[in-house]
Order: sequence, then C-alpha cells, then structure tokens
Amino acid sequence: MSKDVMEFLVYIIHACANAWNQTPTVVYKMLVANNCISGYLIPNYEILHTQGTSFIVQDVAEYVGLTGDRT
Repeated sequence: MSKDVMEFLVYIIHACANAWNQTPTVVYKMLVANNCISGYLIPNYEILHTQGTSFIVQDVAEYVGLTGDRT
C-alpha cells in the first residue's frame, strides 16, 4: 500500500470518527467488519481522493449501513 493511500485511509477514519462522534478505533473496527477498507476505500482510492470529505463520509456511512440503502 502506498503512503498516499495510507494517509487517505487515516484521514477518512478520523473524518468519520469526528462526524459520527466515535473514536477512530471504533470507526476502524466498523470499517474492517464491513469490508469497507479493503473492499471499497482502497480499490476506489483514485476516484475517492478527489472528492470532498463530507461526500466520502456520507458514502462510507451508507456503505457500512449507518444511513440509506446501498442496494
């Protein structure tokens, strides 16, 4: 994994933690449990890192089932 991808993941984990009033550890475990990191964030890094933080946080929330429906 490149340094850029790792920095992006750390940034997104912290952004989600702030938005959801959770600790980064809780968010990390949630993302791992829902295969969000290896199944969504890493494979889509090239597209996602060009988007705004609030968009990505919302997208991640939908992916892990916190809001909306990803069917």
